[in-house]
Amino acid sequence: MEHELRAEYEEGPAPGERDAEIRIWHMVRLDGTTAMCGRELSPGAATKPADAWGTPEAEPFCHSCGALYLREVP
Repeated sequence: MEHELRAEYEEGPAPGERDAEIRIWHMVRLDGTTAMCGRELSPGAATKPADAWGTPEAEPFCHSCGALYLREVP
């Protein structure tokens, strides 16, 4: 199964707007909008490839998504 990171934003500007600030990164199944932890994310939110998980590029990262992701990938 393929995965990707999807951003959750702070309150305020909408995803994609210049001042939108990322609150935390979540893991979703490829092209999905529901994080593995169950949080519903914006379809317009920024994404990154799954191999960014565990790097400074994906911090801060949802701990619940991380635990579930590790159970799905070899």
